[in-house]
Amino acid sequence: MSNAPHDALVEKLIGDHVVRRIWERDPSVWNAPDESTAGAIRNRLGWIDAPRMMRTHLDRLRALAAEVRKERLSAVYLLGMGGSSLCAEVLRSVYGVAPGFPDLFVLDTTDEETLTGAASRLEPSGSLFIVASKSGTTIEVSSMERFFWKLMEEALGDRAGRHFVGITDPGTALQTLAQSRGYRAVFINPPDIGGRFSALSLFGLVPASVVGAPVDDFLHGGSMMADGCRQERHTNAGLELGAFMGASAADGRDKLTVLLPHGLASLGLWIEQLIAESTGKLGRGILPVVDEPAVNITGKVGSALYGPDRAFVAVETESDRLDEGMLDALGSAGHPVLRIRSRRAALGAEFFRWEFATALAGAVLNVNPFDEPNVTEAKDRTKALLASFEREGRLPEEPPANAVQVGELIASLRERDYLAVLSYLPPESATQGVIDELRAAVRSRGGHATTRGIGPRYLHSTGQYHKGGPDTGVFLMLTADDRTATQIPDAPYTFSILKRAQALGDQQALAAHGRRVARVHLSGNNHAEGLQQLFARALSS
Repeated sequence: MSNAPHDALVEKLIGDHVVRRIWERDPSVWNAPDESTAGAIRNRLGWIDAPRMMRTHLDRLRALAAEVRKERLSAVYLLGMGGSSLCAEVLRSVYGVAPGFPDLFVLDTTDEETLTGAASRLEPSGSLFIVASKSGTTIEVSSMERFFWKLMEEALGDRAGRHFVGITDPGTALQTLAQSRGYRAVFINPPDIGGRFSALSLFGLVPASVVGAPVDDFLHGGSMMADGCRQERHTNAGLELGAFMGASAADGRDKLTVLLPHGLASLGLWIEQLIAESTGKLGRGILPVVDEPAVNITGKVGSALYGPDRAFVAVETESDRLDEGMLDALGSAGHPVLRIRSRRAALGAEFFRWEFATALAGAVLNVNPFDEPNVTEAKDRTKALLASFEREGRLPEEPPANAVQVGELIASLRERDYLAVLSYLPPESATQGVIDELRAAVRSRGGHATTRGIGPRYLHSTGQYHKGGPDTGVFLMLTADDRTATQIPDAPYTFSILKRAQALGDQQALAAHGRRVARVHLSGNNHAEGLQQLFARALSS
């Protein structure tokens, strides 16, 4: 397929000086309807200067890294959600851990099994906790902080604070808490950088530093890409990607399928959050599909597995390539394909490219990419459910769906619809494998895009798109009884109750938007086997 619409859009954006206006922080790029919205947009554009501005923090970051190495700490636990955790997860996966530095474990969950497992392996004297929250009040982060603070204080007494570092905006409750508890350090991020645009800010740099990642190279790559994204010409990599995304969506190809080689696979989760939460609103948006089960599409039949709502971006590095035959087959089948050559050593460039492209795609779609108007809906419903639990001693919930109802839900998929599997089960590999088998079966039946969200993490990622984007989603939610019940300090409920309330709150929010949603509740301890049986009955019903 020709990229003519994409090329034409690049020319239009250049003619309208959209690139220059973004760098001038002009909110009219996104058609701000009033001064209040315009001001809010101006206050979310600090990311464009982050690669340059963050260099002023390098000495402090190096000092923290030197302390951690000198004290021979063995484990760093990052407590964060969404934009406060996903970049660090990518950097840990791509760069690994440098010799002599501690390993990094990202905890972005309220799942009992994950948290109690981390607690059971905890070696207090060799551990450091990074507590990251832009708002300073994220319920998952504050709950985890209280849980691990109690364990560390019990083990270390008044030395516990030396094993905690905070990252937040100025004047937040987390900053106050960190100072009162005597945290080793508190890093205050610029308040005009939104969470999902914060990869090249302190939210990405602090955890990267303490595991010995090449922070200088990371920022240098971001700076080089930022310089390139100032150019009003076709060689502007962010402009090219943003125009491809916007033109594809305008042409009905709003399922942006991101193909990543093995070495960059973790980048998909960060891209997913950035695009979905930025563009999915006002009934419009681009759905990133980042982790689809692999399939051989080199044959004519295989290429038909993808519907007419697909566009593909293929990211490769000099040493980590994708299958050439697969990419050729996609193009031959009529799907638009944009190929990106990246460099592992300059990963910061990739973060900036996608940030700039997403901001520009928002302008093409006529949405504000810097707000998240529907995210609070699930949060508010969760709070109401927790208040009900405190009063009644139980959570009110609708009866779960059976296999026949799940089959009917899947059968309701229309052309250009997608299936989102939202799992609040412990993220065990066997369970994820069964979910991927369902996704592959749905794709083979009708070419439908599918996504897999792990709750509650997806609430800070695709959750905005689910409720604010187009009404093309079909949502299958998976819950189960937890094997433990761990009290959250200073809260009248356990992590298990909090996670269940988050699932039910999001189910209510989806239903309130008229979305097709069903929740399945599994019994027993073998979730993979239970899902296998359920899906087999559902697909045959």
